Amino acid sequence: MATLKVGDLAPDFTSRTEKGETFSLANLKGQPTVLYFYPKDNTSGCTLEAKSLRDGKAALAERGYRIVGVSPDSEKSHQNFCAKHELNFTLLSDTDHSVCEAFGVWAEKSMYGRKYMGVLRKTFLIDAEGVITHIFDKVKTAEHYQQIINELDKK
Repeated sequence: MATLKVGDLAPDFTSRTEKGETFSLANLKGQPTVLYFYPKDNTSGCTLEAKSLRDGKAALAERGYRIVGVSPDSEKSHQNFCAKHELNFTLLSDTDHSVCEAFGVWAEKSMYGRKYMGVLRKTFLIDAEGVITHIFDKVKTAEHYQQIINELDKK
């Protein structure tokens, strides 16, 4: 599993958007990006996080950032998630976990004593050249966009 750190180049990847379009690292070049990983569409924490980013999209855009979310859900699931919660940013369908693995967020988890593989909730800030400038390991789902704004305003 990759262990990325601030200053590393974001790993190359190719995935599909909720609209079925091909999306790769090359699509991130040229504009700073909030690349966030989350476990599952329409679950309580993931919905709070997505709504926070939706509501903060204008403030992030003022600072030059776009938002891209990644989970193992299908394109159809992402379409429904976007429609239900009026999400206004791109979601990538990582059904084979290749993007999650490249970013080191596909890992063993545990719930009620049962171990399973899943997505660690983590966000990467990536600059226009594809360099990771910040990593959020502890995401506050309902306040995530404000966490990001606070970090950006420090710089």
